[in-house]
Amino acid sequence: MNTGFFKSHEGEELFFYEWNYKPGQKTLIVIHRGHEYGERLQEFATHPLFAAYNIFAFDMRGHGHTKAAVSPVFMDSVRDLDTFAKFLGQHYEVREEDIFVVANSIGGVITSAWVHDFAPRIAGMALLAPAFEINLIVPMAKQAIELALKINPKLIVKSYVKSKMLTRDTKQQQAYDNDPLITRSINGKLLIDLANAGKRLVEDAAAITTPTLLLSAKKDFVVINQQQKQFYVNLSSPIKEFVTLEGFHHGILFEQGREEVYKLLQHFIQKAFSAPLPTPTLDSDLFTQKEFETMQYELIPTRERWGYHLQKWALSKLGHLSGGMTVGLTYGFDSGASMDYVYKNTPQGKWGIGRWMDKSYLNAIGWRGVRIRKRHLLQQVEKAIQALQAQEQEVKILDIAGGVGNYLFDIKERHPEVEIVINEFLPANIQKGEQIIKERGYQNIRFTNYNCFEADTYRKLNYSPNITIISGIFELFGDNILASEAIKGVVSISDNGYIIYTGQPWHPQLKTIAFVLKSHQEKDWVMRRRSQRELDGLFSLQGVKKKSMLIDDFGIFTVSLGQVKKY
Repeated sequence: MNTGFFKSHEGEELFFYEWNYKPGQKTLIVIHRGHEYGERLQEFATHPLFAAYNIFAFDMRGHGHTKAAVSPVFMDSVRDLDTFAKFLGQHYEVREEDIFVVANSIGGVITSAWVHDFAPRIAGMALLAPAFEINLIVPMAKQAIELALKINPKLIVKSYVKSKMLTRDTKQQQAYDNDPLITRSINGKLLIDLANAGKRLVEDAAAITTPTLLLSAKKDFVVINQQQKQFYVNLSSPIKEFVTLEGFHHGILFEQGREEVYKLLQHFIQKAFSAPLPTPTLDSDLFTQKEFETMQYELIPTRERWGYHLQKWALSKLGHLSGGMTVGLTYGFDSGASMDYVYKNTPQGKWGIGRWMDKSYLNAIGWRGVRIRKRHLLQQVEKAIQALQAQEQEVKILDIAGGVGNYLFDIKERHPEVEIVINEFLPANIQKGEQIIKERGYQNIRFTNYNCFEADTYRKLNYSPNITIISGIFELFGDNILASEAIKGVVSISDNGYIIYTGQPWHPQLKTIAFVLKSHQEKDWVMRRRSQRELDGLFSLQGVKKKSMLIDDFGIFTVSLGQVKKY
């Protein structure tokens, strides 16, 4: 066993383990359960059944030999796994498609979120007693913890889990009880964040097509097995297996009879590595297409429909009190003017009640996500600019549907030497944007007025950008052929340039948006979200290779940095 440290996404150092590394071998990443750490996986990692694989593990934040404190944000653990996979690619030449993940308990939820949110093209995953819903024992415990967090945001919850609840193996019980590196508590906010993420992943498991083995412990006192079954049923994976382990407790890799588990794992791992990776297509995800059409035709229960109609009526009568709602009602809630207002995030309205309404409006989870998306987009643009300037290239940016130009003006402020072209379909947005350019005295930045979904647009631009931005536009249109035309057009004028594209793989307020808010076209604002896998596939088909991705803590908006590879 060799060990070392790798730097995660924000610079924290995490401790990792390496067993049996040989260049060119397939690779297993093993994720430990909560409270434990990677070194306890030594028996699994050195078992003869897995001798033909590189095996890696790391200690999560606040666990084992990792000094970084536990993050209360569940998504940070997902980002850590994504960073670790990239680290293995850079330092061990491990290809993404040569990775299979074995994950227990919380590790199973982290792995599921990685596959769902980041869409890595890995060979498969084995989820061992994944903790999609933790058995908190006491009724209303989740609500009690949420209330306690309002009083003490740094709340630490002591774990009720004893070694005998994890395994019937007495030697393993003793090892667990006497190990000073085992943690005995959990961050309260992380516990709630984990519960919310587990619910989201179970409900949206149809987005996952990765080969999946799910092992469920029959006598699991730590998590609720019903959610594991629902997750499995919802999966779209063409290769998937569900096995109930009779008599097993939660700590599957430390249980009596684990040799049988090793055999199940070995068989499925071989099966997953033998299966060809699916080829990207223009096909839409059926589950999001159905969701989109259901909203289009208002095929929802009558009581629910009338509830949304009541909200829409109230918005039409009272919305004028709120500054943001007024902008949305006037120009459309998806308009450039509306986005500009959301980005500014300054509550305005008539009298105190109007400002209060506006503050609540701007604090909606969707708008919070939109502001984070802007921040992430600027980070990805900055990364691309630095890469081009390191190659002594002049930076030329195109946004194919830039609205009034909000975040592009931020780029101009930071990099006045950069050339920027903002394409926008709506004349009103162009007029407002050009006024800002004139007032601020910007140079080398201009608007064009073309349809970004027409292939001929990109020839008419007479411009060769090396950074192209596609933000917040595809979800407004359910048609992948239309989206593909835009990507083709961008690629046709970009030689090895960068493409930054946003996605919306999940949204908790899709129905509210569809049935209450109107679009700039004076229609219901109905969106078709795309899984990250589907979205990445559309770009991959046109020769765009994704290099990195950022996502908000809610799992709503993604911002990917890709590069056109023509030669």
